Amino acid sequence: SDIMSTSAIEAENKKLKETNEALINQIRVLAEKLKAGSSGIPYPLELVSGLRTLECPLGVMTDSYKAGHFLMYPEAKSMSAYGEFREPMKGMNDNRLVFYGIQYYIDNFVSRKWTVADIEAAKKFYSTHNAGYTPYKFPEDLFRKFVAENDGYIPVKIEALPEGSVIYVHTPVFIITASDEYSRLVTFLETILTMVWYPSCVATLSRYTKDAIKAAFDKSVDEELHWLLGSRLHDFGFRGCTCVEQSVLGGSGHLLNFDGSDTMSACYHTQFHLNKGKPVGSSIPATEHSVMTSWKTEEEAMLNEIEHYGEGIFACVMDSYDYENALNVVLPKVAEKKVAKGGSIVLRPDSGDPVEQVIKGLKAADKTFGHDVNKKGYKVIRGAAVIQGDGINYEVVKQILDKVLEEGYAAQNCAFGMGGGLLQKVNRDTMSFATKLSHITYADGTNRDVMKTPKTDSGKISLPGKFFVGRKISSDGKTNPIEVFPAEAAPASGYENVMKVYYDRAPKPTAETFDELRARVEKQWAEIPAKGDP
Repeated sequence: SDIMSTSAIEAENKKLKETNEALINQIRVLAEKLKAGSSGIPYPLELVSGLRTLECPLGVMTDSYKAGHFLMYPEAKSMSAYGEFREPMKGMNDNRLVFYGIQYYIDNFVSRKWTVADIEAAKKFYSTHNAGYTPYKFPEDLFRKFVAENDGYIPVKIEALPEGSVIYVHTPVFIITASDEYSRLVTFLETILTMVWYPSCVATLSRYTKDAIKAAFDKSVDEELHWLLGSRLHDFGFRGCTCVEQSVLGGSGHLLNFDGSDTMSACYHTQFHLNKGKPVGSSIPATEHSVMTSWKTEEEAMLNEIEHYGEGIFACVMDSYDYENALNVVLPKVAEKKVAKGGSIVLRPDSGDPVEQVIKGLKAADKTFGHDVNKKGYKVIRGAAVIQGDGINYEVVKQILDKVLEEGYAAQNCAFGMGGGLLQKVNRDTMSFATKLSHITYADGTNRDVMKTPKTDSGKISLPGKFFVGRKISSDGKTNPIEVFPAEAAPASGYENVMKVYYDRAPKPTAETFDELRARVEKQWAEIPAKGDP
C-alpha cells in the first residue's frame, strides 16, 4: 500500500506540474499581448499575472454614451475641450489646490498603441451593448483609420499644467484639441482624463493637513527640528483602497507633501518609476494587535520588539486589552530595557476618543521617560512620542494639536496616521471636477465659443473659447499665480504660457523627477496667496 501511495503522490505531482506549466505559458502569452496591443507599456512577468487582470481595449475605456457621440457632434474642422476644478475643498477657507496625476493617465492609457485586434475586441463588445443586447454604434471607422495612418495612436493633442502646480479653482488644468474627421473624438478621452481629480484631491488634502501641522510646529517646535514636519502625517490607507492602482495614485499624491507612508506600492512606484531610484517614502517597524495578542503578555511582546528594533525608532500599539494599563503598568516595566537600547518608542492608541487618547499617551510617556523644555517653552519627551492613526481627518488633526499645545507639549511629540480619511473619503464632487467643450470651428470655417450655462446651477457654468493659461514673469524669482485669458486677448508680453504639451498625436515623454515635483509644490504653495482669482 505504501508503494501504491507513493505512486499516487508522484502522479498527482506530475499532474500539478503540467497544470503549472500550462498556467505559466498562459501568463507568457498575456505578457506578450501587454507588450504590444492596447497596453503599450511592457510589464514584468511577475506583475502580469497579478495586477493586470482587468485589461480591456481602449475602445471601451470610456462612458457608454461617449461611444455614440461621434454621430451627435456636428461636422467640424476642430474642437477643443478643457478640464477644471470648479469648487475649492470645503472647510479650508482657501481656493488653492495641487494639480497632480495627469502624467500617469497619459502614460498608461492615452499613450497606448491601438491595434486591429483591440478594435475587433471592442467591436465584439459593442455588438451586444445597446439596450436589449443589440448593436451599439461606435466610431469603428475612425479607430481603424488612425490605427492604419497614425501608427495606432489616437490623434488628439493634450496640453496640461506641469505636475505639482498650485492653482486656483476655475483654472483649466488640461486642454484637449482634435482636428478634422477626428474632431468628433474630442471628448472620447474625457472619462480617463477626468480621473485626475483623485490624485489631485489627495495631494491637496495632504497639503492642507501639512499646513495645520506646520502652524503647530511654528508655535511650539524649535526651528532646527522643523525637518521632522515631513514625517508627521503617515499614509495608513493602502488596505482601505479599492485596488492597488488607487493606492499608487493616491499614495503618491500624499508623498508630494510628506515622506511618511506605509503604502509601499506608492513608495516603490515613486522611487523607481518617477525618481530614478532615489527614495521617496519611508516607515518604521511597528507592532499590530495580532502581534501583541500572540504573546502571553503585552510586556513580553514589547520586550521582544525592543530587543529587535530598540536601537532605532519603533512603534507599539497599546490598546489590545486595556490602554491605560498598558501605559501606566506595562510601559514602566519595559522602560529600562528601552532606555538601554537607546532608541525611541512611538506609542499608538487605536480606539477611544482621539484627542483624549493622545494626551493620555503623552502624559504616560512623560511620566516614564521624562522631558526637556525647548527654546519655545514646550515639553519634548525623551525618546518617546505618540502616533494617532484611528479616526484621523483634517479637523481631528487640528483638534489634537490644539490640545497637545494646550497641555504644554511641543507638536513634534505627536504624529498622525491617516488611512480612509486620506485616500478614500474624497470623490469627484470634493472639488467638483468637470470636462467641457469650449470651442468649435465648424466645417465651413465658422468659429464659435461654447459654454454650459445651466439656469438651475450657476456653479456648473463652464468657460467659453480658447484660452491662454499663463503666469506673469517674475523679476525676483517668486512664483506668480496662474491667470486665464481668452486666447485672442493674451498679454503681448510679460507673461509665460504655462501649459505643457504632454501628447500630440503621439506620446511626448517628460523627464521631470518626483523630487522636482515636490520642490514645485513646496515653492508654489508658499508663494501663491490663498483665496485668489484666476
